[in-house]
Amino acid sequence: MNNRSRSIFKLDRISLRDRWRWLMLFTLLLFTCWGEIACHSAPPMVDQPNVQTNCHLVEHAAGVTCVPNTVQRLVVLDQVSLEHTIALGFRPVGAPLTQRKSYLRDRLIGIENIGEGGTPNLERVLALKPDLIIGLDFNQDIYAQASQIAPTLLIPFTYSGEWKEAFQRFSTALKQEAIAQQVMQHYQQHLQNLQNTLRAANSAQGLSFPFKVSVVRIYPDKLSLYFRDSFCGIVLQDAGLLRPNAQDLSASEAKRWFNNEIQESISLEQVDQADGDVIFVWTSEDSVAGNQSAKEQFARLQTAPLWQQLNAIKMDRVYFVPDYWIGSGPLAANAVIDDLFKYLVNPS
Repeated sequence: MNNRSRSIFKLDRISLRDRWRWLMLFTLLLFTCWGEIACHSAPPMVDQPNVQTNCHLVEHAAGVTCVPNTVQRLVVLDQVSLEHTIALGFRPVGAPLTQRKSYLRDRLIGIENIGEGGTPNLERVLALKPDLIIGLDFNQDIYAQASQIAPTLLIPFTYSGEWKEAFQRFSTALKQEAIAQQVMQHYQQHLQNLQNTLRAANSAQGLSFPFKVSVVRIYPDKLSLYFRDSFCGIVLQDAGLLRPNAQDLSASEAKRWFNNEIQESISLEQVDQADGDVIFVWTSEDSVAGNQSAKEQFARLQTAPLWQQLNAIKMDRVYFVPDYWIGSGPLAANAVIDDLFKYLVNPS
């Protein structure tokens, strides 16, 4: 290779090297510009207007609501929401109080009545100036109006046996998880005390434990058996008590067979399905007249020969209990445990 050829080759190498460096520099500058544009076009969220810092977003059955971090004037739309919020330490300013449950009586002082559950008087709600409205998902029809008054939450709740899941949803939405944990720990301790006492009492009397507990609701025109995943059925499960075979159905089984997760009506000819070592009976109608009719139905049932043949009847272990046995929250659950202490530890 002559000197001229060597010089051209060397220049070509230098030219290629320089072109590569210029290309790398251009690419770097281009990415830098893009980064600057992106940063200037998307300022941090905290700098944007309309960002609320005194509430937290909660997804619920009707959408997404920014719930105040501090709730001072709470209105609840139904009895279930009333119990769950009271259990979490709230004292609502308004609630439906047409059905005053005995176990809540002392906790309702100072709460304004807003009418019937499911159809509250929204003018009364507005007058209370709530900072939060909360209810179950069956209140969908009034959600649009309620949410114009105050931030509104609708909590999913399918059937009474889901009361623990519902309680967790309420506590999460209201940021009261620590209180909910304490409430459920108390419930578990209450159950453990019951189990220990029952074992000791039954052992002293030569009786077996666990035994079968039947639960029956009396309507004015029929009677129903309550299944394993009903509200009271969950409490009985947690207490380690058994259920008669006809009542030992899960929610999914009951839904598939009877289209009802928690109960099924029976005829008088099927009343043997209500038998057990113990039978708990209650009525729960929406009016005084309705409850009176149900009690009259129970009186007639007690005279029926098929009812009198039940083992629990012969052993005189049938107990009439309050309507919180078809409750929906931890306060009612503890009231049911109190009844189990009353009737099972020292049966008369």
